[in-house]
Amino acid sequence: MSDNRTKVVLLACGSFNPITNMHLRMFELARDHLEDTGQYMVVKGIISPVCDGYKKKGLIEACHRLEMARLATENSGWITVDSWEGVQPEWVETAKVVRHHYEELLATEIDDDVDTVKYVKKRRIEENFEGSANHNRRDGVRLMLLCGADVLESFGIPNMWKPEDIVEIVGSHGMVCITRSGNNPHKFIHESDVLWKYRKNIHVVHEWVTNDISATHVRRALRRCRSVRYLLPDGVVCYIREHGLYSAESEQKNADVILAPLQRYSRASSS
Repeated sequence: MSDNRTKVVLLACGSFNPITNMHLRMFELARDHLEDTGQYMVVKGIISPVCDGYKKKGLIEACHRLEMARLATENSGWITVDSWEGVQPEWVETAKVVRHHYEELLATEIDDDVDTVKYVKKRRIEENFEGSANHNRRDGVRLMLLCGADVLESFGIPNMWKPEDIVEIVGSHGMVCITRSGNNPHKFIHESDVLWKYRKNIHVVHEWVTNDISATHVRRALRRCRSVRYLLPDGVVCYIREHGLYSAESEQKNADVILAPLQRYSRASSS
């Protein structure tokens, strides 16, 4: 009997500064939610740490964040880490990162077995685009952006996102949004004309097991020499200790620098 479910690859972009158990938990929640619909089969998860050029306060070097992500996923059979975004010399818009990974999907035939990836001849991306509605349906594999509700709400912050990028991400690919306590993504979707238009492409997942682990809280604990065990994978805890990461000094990195998207889009809107 053939499996008619649509294959899905989940892509999570972000600082991962550091990666926490909650980041990994998001992938599991998203997979359960999508597969419970009976329409999707999640075949792969990708973690894509942002590059140093993002200029976020307290953001440590990408080489460390990438390695910690690799350590965190080394025992996962389906979640991987991709370094393409992290090694870029300048910040790359999330829409371009999504586009990059979608092009990779078009050049890759993913078998039912997640561990088996057959590479096929690269085809030009333009030949596979037949309008935005078909971007994820040519080869039967969809790419969806996995994020927290805070990312969804950031769509409303002036100069954080280009409107056309939001349309491309949500309209052409889709999102899986994991809610945190205090967030109301349904209200935000209702209040945004763009998100409302593409609401069927936004999968909102509620985490009933309350878990408020955040990288910000973890960095604060590390600065104060407090234990972060069981908040992060053990390999990540050891790596942080071995390299002396997350001090009071590192938290001040980029403190006086404007975040890359705000800097880029503010300059564009004023010119």
